[in-house]
This record gives sequence, structure tokens and C-alpha cells, in this order.
Amino acid sequence: MILIDMSQIILGNVFGYGKGIQEADEDLIRHLTLNSLRLYKTKFKKYGEMVLVFDSNDYWRKERFEHYKAARKIKQQDNKEDWARIWAVIRSIKEELTETFPYKVMCVPRAEADDVIAYLTKKFHQQEKVIIVSSDKDFQQLQRYPNVVQYSPKEKKKLDCKDPKAFLLDHIIRGDNSDGIPNILSEDDTIINPNKRQKPITQKVLKTIEEDLAFNELPKGLEENWKRNQDLVDFDKIPEWINGSIETKWNIPIKGKRSNMFNYFIKHKLKHLMEHIGEF
Repeated sequence: MILIDMSQIILGNVFGYGKGIQEADEDLIRHLTLNSLRLYKTKFKKYGEMVLVFDSNDYWRKERFEHYKAARKIKQQDNKEDWARIWAVIRSIKEELTETFPYKVMCVPRAEADDVIAYLTKKFHQQEKVIIVSSDKDFQQLQRYPNVVQYSPKEKKKLDCKDPKAFLLDHIIRGDNSDGIPNILSEDDTIINPNKRQKPITQKVLKTIEEDLAFNELPKGLEENWKRNQDLVDFDKIPEWINGSIETKWNIPIKGKRSNMFNYFIKHKLKHLMEHIGEF
């Protein structure tokens, strides 16, 4: 199974092409996205069928933690109209892929692509090889399962995590700046508040935490912050109702058909890709 983190692929193409969101139009984004899918399907064909996974518009993690990804949203306000256009294009491409191509297209209400990819990896890793196509380091924790590998489009290589359990532990302790999650020593609003700084994670702190965990205890005095971070970054903490929604979506038959692709390529003037239609 080839699990594609679609939001990363599309946005990576937009910024990697050199024009940025101001000049990237729908035709360009469509072409780059489809060409990426063609290349990944060819490159990783031994892993089986592709599954295209999109983020939904709203995340359950925002209810768990109000500052989740808040800094990203603030930054996007500087180019509000451009970002609105890009998200509209992504929605349009998602619908086109769903209606036209013979792939599972997964977008589950209240779930991020991370949730869907984690659930499907756990569900299928014992019966088939799984490759996760994403540069997101969060997925390294899934390498604790057999038959699971990750490929980073950004680095153009496979990401090999030697100790996935240690990686997850470190991720919980240190948080994730890009998602607005502070380390476990810091208050909830530390990352979005310009007047606050995160408290440093020293070797002494790490040793104390390790000693607590050795006795199956949460770090003393940091229980709430530990639970905050664990709920947000540990895929084993994805709520069961989200997992249930993912399973329901998975059981819906594929809508697109290979026979639809020829007319689609003509309609959107995808001449170069038409020459490689057999690779999709």
C-alpha cells in the first residue's frame, strides 16, 4: 500500500516550483500533482495500490488544544487571498481525483491526514508492505511496526528511524513548534505568545523524566503537560470515534474509473501526462 500525504505533496509542489502561492495557478498545480502521483506509483509499484489522503477542514486536535497550529493560521493571514485560492484549488483537485481516478481518496471529517495514515498503517501492515510518502517526521513512530517504511519527497530518500519508541518519547517531551505544541515544561500559549519562551529541556530534566517513566509514572508536576503532548502527537491516542469514521470512509467503494481518465486529460489539456496515461 502506498499512502500519499496529499496536502504535503501539493503544497510541496507549489513552493518547490519556485513561483510560490502568488503565481501558482490551478492548471499548474493540477499538472504538478498528477505528475507526482504518476512518479510515485511507478517508483513504489511493489507496494501495491495508492491511497490518496487529504486533511479535512477542521481537526479534533483543535478542541483538545486551542493553540494547535494557531501560528500557521496567523502567518497565512498575511496572504489571506492567496491561501484561500490555494485551498480552493486543493479541494477542487481532491474532487477530481475522487470522481476520475481508480484510487481510494480519503478525507475524513475532523481528521488530519496523519490520523488516516496512522489508522491504515496499523490496519494493514501485517498483511502487506506499507510505504508512507510524506516528509512529516511524525510518521517515524509508525516504523515500530513491521513492513512499514517512509519516503520523504523533500529529502528524496527513505527516512529510517532506528528507534521509533525513543523518537516518540522525545517528541512528547520536546513538543512540536511547527504545530504550536510546547515542550512539557512550558505553558500552553508559549509558542504563540511573543513575550514567552520555552523552558529548556536539559539533560538533568531528561534523566528525571526517564526515571519517572521507568516506574510507570508520569513526570512529577508535569502530568497535565505530558498528557497534552501525548494526546496530540502519539498516534495511539487518536480518539476511537475518529478511527471509526476512518473505517467507515475506507469501506466506501472507489468512485473513479480508469475509463474516465482519457476524457479528463483532454478536458484539462494534460498532453504530456496523456503520453504516460498507462503509468497511472
